[in-house]
Amino acid sequence: MRYSIVFLWCVCFISCNTIKKDEVKKVDEALVMYEFSEMALLMEEMYKTNENLKKKIINKEDIGEFSDKFLNIHSAVLTDPKDRNSSFEIFSKAFIENQQAVFTASENEVKEQFNIMVNACVACHKTTCLGPIPRIKKLLIK
Repeated sequence: MRYSIVFLWCVCFISCNTIKKDEVKKVDEALVMYEFSEMALLMEEMYKTNENLKKKIINKEDIGEFSDKFLNIHSAVLTDPKDRNSSFEIFSKAFIENQQAVFTASENEVKEQFNIMVNACVACHKTTCLGPIPRIKKLLIK
C-alpha cells in the first residue's frame, strides 16, 4: 500500500512539472514576433496593388495611374542591408521602368507589359530571397 501511494505521488509530481515546462515554452514562443522590414512591407503593398491591377486588366477596366510609392524601392530598408548591391539596383530600376510601362501601354499591349513586369520581379528574386517566387508567379496573366 505504501509503495502505491509513493508511486502515485511521484507520478503526480512528474506530470505537474512537465505541464509547467510546456506552458513556459508556449508563452516564450508566443512572445517572438517577426517584424517586417520597410522593403518587405513595400513589397507586400506592391503585390496587393499588382493583384488588383491584374484583375482590372483581365476585366478590361481603367487601370489608373502609376503609384509613386513604388519609387521607395530605391530607399526602403532591406531585411538584410547587404542585399542592396549593384544587382539589386539594376533589378529595381528595371522593375520601376516595367511597372510604369504597364500604365503607358496600349490596350492591346497592357497584358504583355504586365507579364514583363511580373517576370522582372521573378528575375530579381532568383538572385536573393527565393521564397516569394511561387506567389509572384501567380500574378502572371495567362
